[in-house]
Amino acid sequence: MRSIRGHINLWLSAATLFAAGARAQVGTDPHIGFIHPAGGQRGTTVEVLFGGMLLQGATNVMISGDGIQASIVKYHRFFQQNDGPRIRNALERAEQILEKKLGKDLDVEFKGDRIQGKDAEVVMKEARVTEEDFELLAEYRKLAADKKRQLNPQLQEDVTVKVTIASNAKPGPREMRLLTPKGLSNPLSFYVGEFPEVQEQEPNNADAGTEIQKVLPVVVNGQILPGDVDRFSFRATKGQRLVLATQARELVPYLADAVPGWFQATVALYDEAGKEVAFADDFRFDPDPILFCEIPKEGRYTMEIRDSIYRGREDFVYRVTLGELPFVTGVFPMGGSKAATAVPVEVSGWNIKTKQAAVPLGSAGPGIRPISVDLGGKPSNRVPFITDELPDCVEKEPNDAPDKAQWLPQAMVVNGRIDRPGDKDVYRFACKAGESIVAEVYARRLNSPVDSMVMVTDAAGKQIASNDDYEDKSAAMVTHHADSRVLFKALVGGAYFFHIVDTQNKGGPDYTYRFRVAEQRPDFALRVTPASVNGKPGESVPIAVYAVRKDGFTGEIALQIKDGPPGMILSGARLPAGQDMVRSTLTIPPGYKGAPVKMVLEGSARVNGVDVVRQAAPAEDMMQAFAYRHLVPADDWILTVAREKVGGASALKVSQSQPVKVRLGGTARISVTGPQLGGEEEYVFMLSEPPDGLSVQETTSTRNVFQIVLAADSKLAKVGMKGNLIVEAYIARVTKDDDATEKRKTLIGILPAIPFEVSAL
Repeated sequence: MRSIRGHINLWLSAATLFAAGARAQVGTDPHIGFIHPAGGQRGTTVEVLFGGMLLQGATNVMISGDGIQASIVKYHRFFQQNDGPRIRNALERAEQILEKKLGKDLDVEFKGDRIQGKDAEVVMKEARVTEEDFELLAEYRKLAADKKRQLNPQLQEDVTVKVTIASNAKPGPREMRLLTPKGLSNPLSFYVGEFPEVQEQEPNNADAGTEIQKVLPVVVNGQILPGDVDRFSFRATKGQRLVLATQARELVPYLADAVPGWFQATVALYDEAGKEVAFADDFRFDPDPILFCEIPKEGRYTMEIRDSIYRGREDFVYRVTLGELPFVTGVFPMGGSKAATAVPVEVSGWNIKTKQAAVPLGSAGPGIRPISVDLGGKPSNRVPFITDELPDCVEKEPNDAPDKAQWLPQAMVVNGRIDRPGDKDVYRFACKAGESIVAEVYARRLNSPVDSMVMVTDAAGKQIASNDDYEDKSAAMVTHHADSRVLFKALVGGAYFFHIVDTQNKGGPDYTYRFRVAEQRPDFALRVTPASVNGKPGESVPIAVYAVRKDGFTGEIALQIKDGPPGMILSGARLPAGQDMVRSTLTIPPGYKGAPVKMVLEGSARVNGVDVVRQAAPAEDMMQAFAYRHLVPADDWILTVAREKVGGASALKVSQSQPVKVRLGGTARISVTGPQLGGEEEYVFMLSEPPDGLSVQETTSTRNVFQIVLAADSKLAKVGMKGNLIVEAYIARVTKDDDATEKRKTLIGILPAIPFEVSAL
């Protein structure tokens, strides 16, 4: 009996520690934080682990592209916050059972983390505790004993998936999402590779680590845990020109709760004597390191990979392609005109035999996309390439002063180089009086090391405008916006000069850029989040639509669902003039029971007298390092409807005319109709992410009509504010605890988005 009580106290302590240290899980949608391994070789089958939260009951994997099939193998979860009290209560019941039955000679004892003995099953069943509970607790105690290990509720579940890759599957990334009873998870990348794959074998943090017995090239896969260092050894011969190409941040772009906000990998190469032969911690400005090394002598070498500041956890996943591979570091030019069918390019890099290649454009529209260069029948690594509607040309030296400026006869794109440190490229362009001009450098967004600045002068040498860094909000993976962009209006007609320099005073063959000069063309692009929309039949679910406004376009954008289930309603279907984001809602048809469906959102606007329509690109709103947010593009925008009863708030209807106009410093009423509740229940309405200065002051009711009183604070709200209100609906139950009366609220859903406008007093 004393032994049992001792184990109970120990377990209670462990459960209490966990409950105190864990953060509450946020959100109701399934979420995957990593996929490991994050890729596989064509023609193979591999078991892959999806780690995340709210993954229980996963039934399928949705994959973009062709050539891959996947099936669920098993689900596993770690010790979670609510397990502590539950197991504690079960163990207390077990103790009470034994106290009551002391007259019987029960054959029960604690051994390790188990109740054992002839009567163990009887006691466990009566106490409602299982072997799985003991396994969870033992696993937790092991993890908690590691002082470097971080307990992460967002990574407390995992799903093992069998992935079969066809032998003819196209190499490159796919998006994978888990389908669960709660809906579809966010997407993460899984890469189809061409080379044999090697999995790390722990422990591999010392000496030679995991031995690579396969012939290079190979892809090595692993995870970095706190303080972890992974090592892989292999044989190499003198003169081999090896490439170690790392994917880390590319696999999990941003981490919300880490600084820096991604896995910052470093790779090093050591010889048999333990001497460092080569090291890399990035590739130019890209955090994922690329290491190039010519092997000095034959022997065994060890590759080491770790986090730069020795952080780590399960989502610090990596893939390193290792071998004597051709690796393209750049192409010139880095783009081409849409009018061409193919663009001839010069190829630079490591182990490159073919210096000339052609990039087929096909039906590619304007914008940046990744391409693989054909190197003698084999595709290269992916590099960014931009297509433009304007004609282009190549820079002609010397052009480093206004009197030697290169003449641009029309709006066009120049492919140029900062040939050497201190080089300055100057271009001359004729502007009409009153003409609005945009001059923009594309370099950093195309993987060039150029940190540009552009300056505009008139014919007399007077500076008209300049810019160093321009933030392109559509470039989600760029965290140092080093490209330049100038907008200006020519007050007089004549020649203007555009000066381009590298602000870090560097230069060389790799310092390439594309310089675009033209009359401003107001336009816009759209992003919609989340990429996976989940809801119940009849339920309204929130989405966010972002506008990337170009060349001074400020107009209103009308939104509509182009493809989706019949009867889908988009509420708040406008993005107000001058605003970059609006939250709207999708109301799912009450009788919808279909499979996950791809949707399309379009935005239309009147731009310079012309109707312009743009399709919204799906994206994930990802946080970096506790503060910064990025809209990371996804392949598809997918709706998943849970096979559950109609959403709880679907019976509530917003019945008044819209938009709601509220005076600054005053109030406005929003009428909602719905079923009456019992005497101890009432509806409570609250704003989700309320606009500045707006709040729900109170709710009044008369039978089945409810008035939401909306207030606009005179100090915080502003006249002319427009947008949509996202209203959460709760049922509050009044309970009496001792002498205190408390309202306990249960969220039942949200109302369709309600447009609003703040007017003057």
